[in-house]
Amino acid sequence: MAQVRNRKRKVSKQQQAVYRRRRIVVGVALVLIVALVVFCVYSIGRGISEVGQNMDARAASHVDISRQATPQPHRTTGIKNCDSSTVHMQLAAKASEVAAGGSLEWTETITHDGTKSCLIDVSDSSVVLTITSGSDTVWRSDVCPAESDLLLMAKGDRKIRAVTWNTNRTGQECAEDKDLPKVDKGTYVGQLVLKSDPTVASDPVSIEVK
Repeated sequence: MAQVRNRKRKVSKQQQAVYRRRRIVVGVALVLIVALVVFCVYSIGRGISEVGQNMDARAASHVDISRQATPQPHRTTGIKNCDSSTVHMQLAAKASEVAAGGSLEWTETITHDGTKSCLIDVSDSSVVLTITSGSDTVWRSDVCPAESDLLLMAKGDRKIRAVTWNTNRTGQECAEDKDLPKVDKGTYVGQLVLKSDPTVASDPVSIEVK
């Protein structure tokens, strides 16, 4: 029987060079595609990060603007504290009688009637409402600390605020209003005083707890 020989196809050097060039082109194309994908992913991630940072910055800027919208007055050279020559105080009770265990609203009024502007701290720690019974101090508005509330006042300016007394007694230390003991029936006197200058004071106002 005749033997059949498998003949191997011979590839010329020219064809081998063509194949090599094709493989190189395909390899370079793959590298470029991978690089393009990586670049796109990086760019998208960076863009998202920058957008987030810009939004945070805008939010922070908005908060800062809101906080600065109503700046607190600050002490300026040449402006003095208010005293008896520039302001006077008035105190009024909503009623002349209140039931034991009830509540009474007081109205405090600070009026500037001087010729020069002045600064006054109108917080409860500075403008103090005191309620007494004879020589006994029953209640004070400055027992619990309060943040300073500076107010620049000029001639004709007026500051009015309401304070509620729940017919109870304050102690030496700050405590929740609901935990304070109630006062007994009797006559009590309220007065408003500027702590930094006790000569600035309202007329005393008497009320009855029944």
